Amino acid sequence: MSIIKKKVTPDSIVYTDNFKAYDALDVAEFKHYKVIIQIIADKCNHINGIENFWNQTKRHMRKFNDIDKNHFNLFLKECEWRFNIGDPRNLLRNLKMILKEFFKNLRCYVPNIFLL
Repeated sequence: MSIIKKKVTPDSIVYTDNFKAYDALDVAEFKHYKVIIQIIADKCNHINGIENFWNQTKRHMRKFNDIDKNHFNLFLKECEWRFNIGDPRNLLRNLKMILKEFFKNLRCYVPNIFLL
């Protein structure tokens, strides 16, 4: 509890799972919500989305050994981008659109590959 009080300001919303040790948060000065970990979440507090994100991120980052901690945030941002865009076709379409806009803003020649 002392570590939580040092890191989290009073009246913050704290989401936890059903681990019994977190029951102490119910009587503390935090707004404590327990999260239901289940396969199908229907109109309740759940962490399925973040669990999915971290599973995909860990799977992607296994390819890279010894990521420098100074660059970890860049690898994480890439994973966030991949997660939010989704399908590789959407990734390519989005990248083409970004590059097309980039070249247009630079008033440069836009290679035909980006106009497809």
